[in-house]
Amino acid sequence: MDSPGEADEPILVEAGVEQRSIRTDVREHVDRHKWIVSQKAGRDLGQDAVNEWIQQHWYDYLKARWLEHLQGLSYWIELKRDAFGVLRKEFPSQEQLINQIMDRMKGGCENLEIICWAISERLPLEQVHGILKVIDVNSLRLYHFFSTV
Repeated sequence: MDSPGEADEPILVEAGVEQRSIRTDVREHVDRHKWIVSQKAGRDLGQDAVNEWIQQHWYDYLKARWLEHLQGLSYWIELKRDAFGVLRKEFPSQEQLINQIMDRMKGGCENLEIICWAISERLPLEQVHGILKVIDVNSLRLYHFFSTV
């Protein structure tokens, strides 16, 4: 995954695909979280609320954006350009299997759980492994890039 700033230039993607920025989107999520928890506390929790969001939500947030990017649903300018839509390109006849794997990943399943599910469902393990290798969720290394919001 590109480090922040390397892939900031939007590229042309197919019609109907939205180009978005993680920086902008995450600030909206953090601001919403900060407002809600501050309202509950009756005071502005400031950086403590930001840190709480980072600890509780950053990885899952980033994972969801990565999956959208790989599927070609949204182009996130901070993520690898060549990864955009790669699942459709590399596995054009496996859309149903990709969708099943994505649903499980979005639900919190990790690779081992997906492999166990594939075995129990008697799915083609070679294809499942290939898809998981391309997804490479364990390589997510885009760190949050804000200290105050």
